[in-house]
Amino acid sequence: MSFLRRMWSRQRLRNWQRLVTQVQAEDASYAEFSDSQLQKASLSLRYRALSGELSQRLLVPAFGLVRQAARRTLGMSHYPVQILGGIALHHGAIAVMQTGEGKTLTATLPLYLAALSQHGAQLITANDYLAQRDSELMRPLYELLGLRVGVVTAESTHEQRRTAYAADITYSTAKEIGFDFLRDRIAQRLADELPMIGGMTNSAGGPSTVQREFHFALIDEADSILIDEARTPLIVSSPIPNSENPRASLYRWAAAATAKFQTEVDYSREIQHRRVQLTSAGRRKTRQLPRPNDLATIPLLELYQFIEQAITVEQYFQDGRQYLIKDDEVQIVDEFTGRVADGRKWRSGLHQAIEARHHVKVTHETGEAARVTVQDLFLRYPRLAGMTGTVAASGPELHAIYKLWTVDIPTNRPPKRARLPDRVCQTSDQKWDAIAEDVERIHRTGRPVLVGTRSIELSRRLAERLRARQIPHQVLNATHAAAEAEIVALAGQVGAVTVATNMAGRGTDIKLSLEAFDVGGLHVICSELHESARIDRQLIGRCGRQGDPGSYQHFHCWEDDILVAGFGKRAEGWRAAIRQGVIVRGDVSVFRRAQRKVERRHFKARRQLLFHEGHRQQLQREMGQDPYLDTIES
Repeated sequence: MSFLRRMWSRQRLRNWQRLVTQVQAEDASYAEFSDSQLQKASLSLRYRALSGELSQRLLVPAFGLVRQAARRTLGMSHYPVQILGGIALHHGAIAVMQTGEGKTLTATLPLYLAALSQHGAQLITANDYLAQRDSELMRPLYELLGLRVGVVTAESTHEQRRTAYAADITYSTAKEIGFDFLRDRIAQRLADELPMIGGMTNSAGGPSTVQREFHFALIDEADSILIDEARTPLIVSSPIPNSENPRASLYRWAAAATAKFQTEVDYSREIQHRRVQLTSAGRRKTRQLPRPNDLATIPLLELYQFIEQAITVEQYFQDGRQYLIKDDEVQIVDEFTGRVADGRKWRSGLHQAIEARHHVKVTHETGEAARVTVQDLFLRYPRLAGMTGTVAASGPELHAIYKLWTVDIPTNRPPKRARLPDRVCQTSDQKWDAIAEDVERIHRTGRPVLVGTRSIELSRRLAERLRARQIPHQVLNATHAAAEAEIVALAGQVGAVTVATNMAGRGTDIKLSLEAFDVGGLHVICSELHESARIDRQLIGRCGRQGDPGSYQHFHCWEDDILVAGFGKRAEGWRAAIRQGVIVRGDVSVFRRAQRKVERRHFKARRQLLFHEGHRQQLQREMGQDPYLDTIES
């Protein structure tokens, strides 16, 4: 498959190269046009598209118009490789463009061409910040050509969403697109079954939906959205009461009891899957625990489950890593983006167990009103394309599930990114001391430094060490989201030191000042491998962009989480040996092997989810039910 993909990619690029030359010539022909004449040329193309002319025949004039509009409104002109990327996207491919090669500008080419038919074109990106930023950056270009631009974020109201989806080009996230799709299905169902209920129809009397039919989706950071985030289905919950959970006392009782249970005595652990199971001794201890009167009638099996859930939380979930406690609420932190996942909750009582652990209000468990997987959502689009800089070995998976080929787009300038040898420390404390020492050394040279961490808690740990060394720095994580743009803007200045979670990964453009360029560019420190190598490559891609100088280095230690996630109890043994003063030695490739094991496990989980969802939907269709909706009682 890899050989076939490379051959297909090379052949296509040779064919498309002729079109690049034609687009450049077309752009030059518009140089003497006034802005109003450009707009008339755009209207002419729209008329041709609406008359049924094939988009392939419109590609050259459309791309030439966009290139000319970009030069006038943004002061930027698409490089030949960006035109090549735009052609690949128009043909429904995944354009593999190295980080920093200008994917945001590249996307304007196929988006404009797809929007000419007036069926709408959507740019799906990794988070609300990027959707808002990119729509505002590119809006002048589209408006010069007579197109309307909309953006949908978590803050958008119902009417704002409807207006944005009705625009020619819409910027949003997979989460918002998916949830709006599900809410529309619910609204349509209720309108069909209960037409007289107020509030379920719009002013025209139709169902209160916001989206129109899917047409073309261009997915930025396609590997993250189509692969990394595809393990978790999008679920719209049933209405949740505002009162406290009637089983709150049971969750609190279980949380308080966890200290009485011992590892490998009262429960066994499945470290790689983050699960625990009570042993016979643990069940006996559960039966002997004193219980409040209101728990006297709870079945023993349920008590065992609540104790196991509470121990799971104690063992594998930490404030500042998987979640934050903010405003007396448990807020999930997405590992892939480093951001707070607004409105999301863990299922099966896990969220409530964490709330009980931190003595905040225990909310109700969420019911399920509608659900859709990321795979199923995007397979509903007649036309689909994507961009990424980190697809690497995931090309076969993207083709197997989405029928999308990957095309490697050459870089505009030769990369100058230098890789320094990996460093391996014994303990976590030694590693963070070594990183702080390295930051101090590089900071003295004036080079800007970016340190990537896996969690908020670890970014705080490093920040404390930098403060102790009196190194001025900025911290970018989910607790500092409001200052994101300002922190990123300064991260490429001389002497800047930035400590960041994955918020400084995908889509973040760190521009070097001239002085920083002269002293060697940005240096990136990867403090720990993530469960997906693509996240690490995104962080590395912050340096050496568009031929800028830059370097990066990985730091590891034998207490890193990736080893436990990959090797389970074997890695736990290494940790125990270190605590006993035994020196652990091994090749640095151990860390990569652990990462690959986790990636394979996640791939298997995605395939299983796709299979089970397909089977479930088929059963519901056979029963005459909407496959995306749970039963809604009138």
